[in-house]
Amino acid sequence: MKGIYVLIIRVNTVIQATVGALGELTFPVGFYAYVGSAQNNLELRVKRHISRRKRLFWHIDYLLNDKAARIDGVYFVQGGKEKECEIGGLLEKNSDQVAGFGCSDCHCRSHLFHAQDFGFLQEYMQPLK
Repeated sequence: MKGIYVLIIRVNTVIQATVGALGELTFPVGFYAYVGSAQNNLELRVKRHISRRKRLFWHIDYLLNDKAARIDGVYFVQGGKEKECEIGGLLEKNSDQVAGFGCSDCHCRSHLFHAQDFGFLQEYMQPLK
C-alpha cells in the first residue's frame, strides 16, 4: 500500500532531544501527530517507526527513540506526496506546530503537531490496523 500516514504519539514525560540540524528541542508532555508519506510499502514504514531498534535517520526517529514517547495509533489515506502537505495543513489549523520538524523536503512549516485531541483526523483518514 502507498499513501500518507499520521502517527499519533504520546509523550509521557518532557523529552529533550537533539534532532539533526534542528538542534536541541523540548517536547512537552502530551499528544503529537506526525504526518509522513510512504509511496511504497506504507505498512513497512510504519513498522519501522514503531521499532525501537533502528538507525536514526528522519527527524521523527529522534523523538521516537526516547522511552517516554510511544505510538498510540496510526491513521492513513491513499494519495500522492502532495496529500502529505494537505494533511499537514489540516493539522496546522487544529494544533500547535513544532517548527521545521519533518518537512525538509517540502515547503510546509512542520509535519509534527502538538494538541490534546486529534480525533478530527477520522473525518479525513482511516485507522491503520
